[in-house]
Amino acid sequence: MTTKTESAAGAPIIESRDQLIAHFARGEKPRDRWRIGTEHEKFVYRLDDYRAPAWDEPGGIRDLLHALQPHGWQPVEEGGKIIALTGADGSVSLEPAGQFELSGAPLESLHQTCAETGRHLEQVKAAGDALGIGFLGLGMWPDKRRDELPIMPKGRYAIMLRHMPRVGSMGLDMMLRTCTIQVNLDYASEADMVKKFRVGLALQPLATALFANSPFTEGKPNGFLSYRSHIWSDTDPARTGMLPFVFEEGFGYERYADYMLDVPMYFVYRDGRYIDAAGLSFRDFLRGELSVLPGEKPTIDDWNDHLSTAFPEVRLKTFLEMRGADGGPWNRICALPAFWVGLLYDDAALDAAWDLVKDWSMEDREALRSAVPRLALDAPLPGGGRLGDIAGPVLDIAHAGLAARARTNAMGDNETGFLDPLREVVRSGKVPAQVLLDRYHGDWAGDLSRIYAEASF
Repeated sequence: MTTKTESAAGAPIIESRDQLIAHFARGEKPRDRWRIGTEHEKFVYRLDDYRAPAWDEPGGIRDLLHALQPHGWQPVEEGGKIIALTGADGSVSLEPAGQFELSGAPLESLHQTCAETGRHLEQVKAAGDALGIGFLGLGMWPDKRRDELPIMPKGRYAIMLRHMPRVGSMGLDMMLRTCTIQVNLDYASEADMVKKFRVGLALQPLATALFANSPFTEGKPNGFLSYRSHIWSDTDPARTGMLPFVFEEGFGYERYADYMLDVPMYFVYRDGRYIDAAGLSFRDFLRGELSVLPGEKPTIDDWNDHLSTAFPEVRLKTFLEMRGADGGPWNRICALPAFWVGLLYDDAALDAAWDLVKDWSMEDREALRSAVPRLALDAPLPGGGRLGDIAGPVLDIAHAGLAARARTNAMGDNETGFLDPLREVVRSGKVPAQVLLDRYHGDWAGDLSRIYAEASF
């Protein structure tokens, strides 16, 4: 989640709804400026007892952040406490229970993205080894209760932790017990954004299935393959889901701005602190009638903050975020951007992907989204068959899109090899969670502690 580094003071005041809409248009970029921004989270645990370390304990999260600074990272503080890092490779931030996230820099190729991921993992592994800390690549804590997890000292999280139980039964699980991989991608125009948004939403269940990696809760199988994805089904219906309006005629920047105006607020950031505005209306804020800041109107920074508090399967800021995948190991961190770049950054691939899904109804898309957390590639496909039936053809489209980009490394290899982990899922017919379950019921003999050796970086 977003880490604030400065207050909104001095940012342009928003006087009209038109400014909110124009904000999305400012994200438009010509093709030669399209970039790839990859985000990935991992769980942090003590090597000696698998416990999740607190921020302030010796050898804990604070010390881990300090240990990364010799690699060129600069500290970001909130209330005098280090809570993030910034550097040439983007930013390192903390999720609510200490999940460690790299939000990578906007890069031109998947080769650069995977090299960035490798650098980050080498750095955290070296720091972790010195501190007795390990890192786990899964979509959900496999064995931790909520009350066993620490809370990071970030003001927005305190507000969200209070608010989540008011609006859903699993919001605290989302905050405390999940990890994801995401990719952020550009668009050339409003029409290009719309097409990418629609393809991204329709095929997000396939990404969820291919990356499904959260089959355990509190030490036992939970009956799902992506429990992380299931958690979003009852986190906060006002700010999650498949966004049916995206597929309606006339969808564009204006309609998404109206959606965000209807998403209840969480907070306003002023003078280095978070003001609790949970449940209040950004429309009131726009009129200068926000009860916690009477007479004050929002800035563009406030709008940016508010955009970060919606959690649909695809999210629009000044770029599009693909949000459906569970956390996982190094090769799947590289595979997720390969999947989406291949589908969305080549016109022929984008057209082919849209042809696959354009006839699906909203009911079809919702049914698929609902079935995938439990069934993954065995989820029923609109029109008959199973989701796995289109996995190979979609990967073929992505492969063609990456080949057409023709971005090569020093060895002359293009980007298509980054799809190999997903090809293996399709070849084997087993998503990552099913492989873990096989081992749990097989040679692990129900000993889930074995997952720390299996899924650590």
